[in-house]
Amino acid sequence: MKLLKRTLIAVAAGVAILGGLAACSPLGTLNALSPGSALRTSAAVPYGSNPRHKLDIYTPEKAAANAPVVVFFMGGNWVKGERDDFAFVGRALASRGYVVVIPDYRLYPEVKYPDFLDDSAQAVAWTAREIAGFGGDPKRLYVMGHSAGAYNAAMVALDPRYLAKHGMKASALRGWIGLAGPYDFLPIENTSTRPVFHFPNTPVDSQPINHVSGESPRALLIAASTDALVNPVRNTGGLANKLRANNVFVKEIYYARVNHVTLVGSLAAPLRVLAPTLDDIDAFIKSDAGRDTARDTLRNTAQ
Repeated sequence: MKLLKRTLIAVAAGVAILGGLAACSPLGTLNALSPGSALRTSAAVPYGSNPRHKLDIYTPEKAAANAPVVVFFMGGNWVKGERDDFAFVGRALASRGYVVVIPDYRLYPEVKYPDFLDDSAQAVAWTAREIAGFGGDPKRLYVMGHSAGAYNAAMVALDPRYLAKHGMKASALRGWIGLAGPYDFLPIENTSTRPVFHFPNTPVDSQPINHVSGESPRALLIAASTDALVNPVRNTGGLANKLRANNVFVKEIYYARVNHVTLVGSLAAPLRVLAPTLDDIDAFIKSDAGRDTARDTLRNTAQ
C-alpha cells in the first residue's frame, strides 16, 4: 500500500510538472525524479559555432562497445526549449544501453524554417563523426524527437538535402522515431507557428509527408490516441500510410492514457505506468529498426 501511494504521488507530481511544459516551465523536478547515477554525462559539447550549437551526451556507465546511438530533438513549437530540460530522456534511453545525444538548435525569432533543420542535420553529422569517442557506433545511428523535435527528426530522415550538406545520406541512419510529430500541417492553424514557417507563404516542401520515398529509413511513430494539439490520424497515421505505400517499414502505436505532453513524459521513471513508450522504443531499436519482422510486424496498437 505504501509503495502504491508513493507511486501515485510521483505520477501526479510528474503530470503536474509536464503540464507546465506548454508554458515553458522547467522540467527540473521531473529530471530529479529520474535516476541517472549509473550514467556518464558530457555536457555542453559544441557541434557548431552558434551559442545554441551545443549538445549533451548520456552514456551508460557499463555500456557495451559500439552501442547504438540516439539523437533526440526536443519539442517546443520551434520557439522554446532547452536540452537540459530533457535530461530524463537521455537517462531513460541510456539506461537501456544506448548512447544518447540531445542537442539544442536555434529557435524563432532568431531563425525561421529551414535554419533549425540545418542545425539538426549538423548535430547528426557531428554525432556520426565523433560519437565513437564516446562509446557509440555511428553505423547504428537513430534520430528521434517529440512534437516539433519529431518534425526535425522526420525532415532529417526523409529530406536528403539536409544531411547532404554535411556529406551524409539518409541511408546512414538505421531508423528514426517520432513522438506526436506534426508531419502534414498545412494550412497552419497555430498562430504562434505561422511566422516560423513564413505564413502565408509556407513552402510545400516544409512538410515531411512530401519527402517520403522508397529510400526512406524505417520508422517508429508513436502518438496519443486523443492528442488535442497534433492530430494523430492526419499526422502519425497519414505519414505511416505514405511510408507503407512506398514499401518502407513503419510501426505505428497509439496510447490511450497519455496526451501530447505526457507522451514524452512517459519516458521518465515516475510516469512509465502511463504507457510503455520506453519499452517500445527499446524493442524497435533492438530489432534493428524492424528488420526482424517476426518480432516487429506492421500493426496499429492501442494500449
